[in-house]
Amino acid sequence: MTLILTSSAFVHGGEVPAAYTCQGKDISPPLAWDDVPAGTESLALILDDPDAPDPDAPKLTWVHWVVLNLPPDIGGLAEDADGSGYPGGAAAGLNDWNRADYGGPCPPVGRHRYFHKLYALDMKFSRLGTPTKAELEAAMAGHVLGQASLMGTYRKT
Repeated sequence: MTLILTSSAFVHGGEVPAAYTCQGKDISPPLAWDDVPAGTESLALILDDPDAPDPDAPKLTWVHWVVLNLPPDIGGLAEDADGSGYPGGAAAGLNDWNRADYGGPCPPVGRHRYFHKLYALDMKFSRLGTPTKAELEAAMAGHVLGQASLMGTYRKT
């Protein structure tokens, strides 16, 4: 079995609808997952953009969303997970706006790729606080049982 990540809002490689961007409601899209590996204690989610600031000359990967301690049996997150609250002790980490919430696609120039990355972990985090992507990735090292990715694109109109 392979961990699978999908969205009812867009297909892998497709355009992220404007509602989920800075030009819309700036809310998180609905996400669903399946085939969570046996032994998974929690899931972690990272949304980032490796094309910042310009896809023709990328200089950094911009982090839009970090979520940890998602229960493995919930099957997904509803639209606007920040607004409706995270289930079962899950919490947001810090994005690159230094906020613990979802920050949607908002590319300054060109069409960017946005990677939703889901990790199945053999542990829950009890003392990590509100981690950055780098801190979460360091804490996950050696604990990843499976991972999945969903990529969407967006260009401001």
